[in-house]
Amino acid sequence: TGERASASTHGLMASLDLNLLPRRIVKETQRLMSEPAPGISAVPFKDNLRYFNVIMAGPDASAYQNGIFKLELFLPEEYPMAPPKVRFLTKIYHPNIDRLGRICLDILKDKWSPALQIRTVLLSIQALLSAPNPDDPLANDVADHWKRSETEALETAKQWTAVHATRAD
Repeated sequence: TGERASASTHGLMASLDLNLLPRRIVKETQRLMSEPAPGISAVPFKDNLRYFNVIMAGPDASAYQNGIFKLELFLPEEYPMAPPKVRFLTKIYHPNIDRLGRICLDILKDKWSPALQIRTVLLSIQALLSAPNPDDPLANDVADHWKRSETEALETAKQWTAVHATRAD
């Protein structure tokens, strides 16, 4: 299966017109597809190689375990001088992710550095699922729930994962 996956990755990369992109984006895209981060798949749209469909597995031992979350990632023209734009498409109950799927993560804002890569961003988002931070919320109501009763909030997050995130079998 590794050979088949590699062949399909090579086929997709060959079918994409990479000449239209800066070399850095081409290299990052190739690496994301040939060496995906554990539990994360990021595949560019064929008609716009700056947009990626992202599938992220909920981390083990978290309220999001067994969930499969869909995200979209966009690389602005200014990338890598500006961070990628990322948001959850799957509904998620998390103090650092609002109802529109926007993510409160320092490296997506003021802590961005051109030395960071798409892979780093996706791994950081996955880590945020394991370690919600209600003290720096984007969803104030969820953060208040988390502070009032973390046990209850985690249970709600598990319920939302079961209802909204495609099950991992």
